Amino acid sequence: MLLALPFPMIDPVLVEIGPIAIRWYALAYITGILVGWRLARVLVQRPPQVATPEQVDDFITWVTLGIILGGRLGYVLFYRPGYYVTAPWEALFVWQGGMSFHGGALGVIIAAWLFSKRNGLDWVAFADRVVCVVPIGLFLGRCANFINGELWGRVTDVPWAMVFPTGGPEPRHPSQLYQAFLEGICLFTLLMWLARSERIRARPGFLAGAFLAGYGAARIIGEFFRQPDAHLGFLFAGATMGQLLSMPMILVGAWLMMRAKERHAV
Repeated sequence: MLLALPFPMIDPVLVEIGPIAIRWYALAYITGILVGWRLARVLVQRPPQVATPEQVDDFITWVTLGIILGGRLGYVLFYRPGYYVTAPWEALFVWQGGMSFHGGALGVIIAAWLFSKRNGLDWVAFADRVVCVVPIGLFLGRCANFINGELWGRVTDVPWAMVFPTGGPEPRHPSQLYQAFLEGICLFTLLMWLARSERIRARPGFLAGAFLAGYGAARIIGEFFRQPDAHLGFLFAGATMGQLLSMPMILVGAWLMMRAKERHAV
């Protein structure tokens, strides 16, 4: 019999007042947006300035809609298309869970493009600063996944394996924490280190490319420890859906970094 660490049973509902329940997952989204907003206000002002703090304030509504609508639509299209064909109205039931990062990322990209066009901003340079704060939300989201006991890892015999309440009796990788470290802490540290350089900030597209490539690599690595969705399983050449969706991100990210050219102040 394999040994396993006890799973810390934390109530997914943080606070419940009558019919109103605040869940850790919702708190992760809210906290990620608020902390990212405050940091983005600082980043956009660093030379060369790409926007004003007030424009970042206005962008919050846009990015929130991009995350929710894009994340939900991405989940419906990428992970459960067959199910929602038979019950399309349930695609609107966001409270039942089911969000895709890749869909949310696409939603934020579209929101940034539309917002920049409306406000006369260089949308690539604006996106450079916005992506630097995304790992904050990724870290908090993965921690919420762990608290919820969902998206657990593959069966393993490592000393830190855990038996998750919904994962059967076998010890599994706490892959949510691996992904929180890779997609959150490591990616945030990399982007903050790159964003310190004014020369890199003056190369529109470089930071956005670093984020796309960095996230794609982190997600692919993390997926080797995460149990694939039961209704999808392993796909082409044994890859998971998360890995297949992340491969184009690496290619696009590398392309953005290679074509990013320094702009000198006039």
